[in-house]
Amino acid sequence: MFTGIIEERGTVTAIEASGDGVRLTVRAPLAVSDAQRGDSISVSGVCLTVTEQGEDWFTADVMKQTLDMSSLGGFGVGTEVNLERALAAHTRLGGHIVQGHVDGTGEVLEVRPGAQWRVIRIGLPADLAPLVVDKGSISVQGVSLTVSAASASDAGSHWFEISLIPETLEKTTLGALAPGDRVNLETDILARHVQRLLAFSTAPTALTTAPIEGGSR
Repeated sequence: MFTGIIEERGTVTAIEASGDGVRLTVRAPLAVSDAQRGDSISVSGVCLTVTEQGEDWFTADVMKQTLDMSSLGGFGVGTEVNLERALAAHTRLGGHIVQGHVDGTGEVLEVRPGAQWRVIRIGLPADLAPLVVDKGSISVQGVSLTVSAASASDAGSHWFEISLIPETLEKTTLGALAPGDRVNLETDILARHVQRLLAFSTAPTALTTAPIEGGSR
């Protein structure tokens, strides 16, 4: 589990084929400073498991499903990534609950620079649109952000906007985003649970009432 508060920017240093997946090596001095084999590290929003590590790097195996579902499939040597170690019990929850389980990807549609911040509009799949709400939380490339605007429910295509402050632009890879870029999206887990509960509440019940045996007491 993560908070979406990025700790450092790392760099992909090697990518090796491994079956139908890849073995990814990332330079990450802070992330590996107290890491052990088997620990989880969020890499641009994707929860990966440390399989090997050195003084300033770690390696993780990435399966085909993850490559298909996220932007990791487009990574190359030299790609910068957002890194966060797993949440510790004593840590302040500065962002929101982020699992590192990417729901899918979005496409940067527009980047609007401002005097103090930058607004980015991101298109998203129709099945994720109901889970994104104005002033709600969303993880983009592993960064915990607040939605500043969202498309109407009856829009022909769906999008949301995020407003990035200078600190976020400097400390994460989001400052380098441009139209056409693919980004990892993880919606709020609370919204996903509500959607699931509502789906069951409107489904026909399969329960039947069994006859009561025996006489009255």
